[in-house]
Amino acid sequence: MDGLAGFLIAGIALTGSPGPATLSLTATGAAFGIRRGLAYGAGITLGMLAVMALTASGVVAVVLTLPGLAPVVTVLAALYFLYLAFRIATAPPLVEANSDAAAPSFAAGFALSLVNPKGYAAMAALFSGFALLPQQPAVDASLKIGLLFLVIAIVNIAWLLAGSGLTGLFRDPRSNRIVNLIFAALLLASLAAAIRP
Repeated sequence: MDGLAGFLIAGIALTGSPGPATLSLTATGAAFGIRRGLAYGAGITLGMLAVMALTASGVVAVVLTLPGLAPVVTVLAALYFLYLAFRIATAPPLVEANSDAAAPSFAAGFALSLVNPKGYAAMAALFSGFALLPQQPAVDASLKIGLLFLVIAIVNIAWLLAGSGLTGLFRDPRSNRIVNLIFAALLLASLAAAIRP
């Protein structure tokens, strides 16, 4: 396991860098607070567990070799992210009166992970670029999944906490509009970077 430190550093860098999931977690933390954003964060985290399993098993590689499927998947993912960016950009200011507004759900977080091109690219790089136990491929894949699951859970909580620190900005209508538009633009920029050939 000589590559363990490098694997963990790369895992933190790839999963913790700004991208669609981390930016949406930050926006959720800011708009709804940590407690109400936990279900969404759990959905993203468990969705990434599914992405890791699909990547490690080779299912993603096989599916994307089917003629014409990769562009369809890319378009569907882009449409979902456009929808998320629109929801973030048009979210109303957070006030006491709308504290009952529905926070993003577990299912929304899970779906985000499944359509997040950055997640698949990061997992493919981590699974193909490191061999922790090269003589035991199944154990190697299981170990990577377990370690990355812990890293992703910690990273997601950190982004949610960072967002919750911005809650005050979401109570002022003008600041709220500016922050929402910035988050929406960053989400679209991260999508563009993720799907760029």
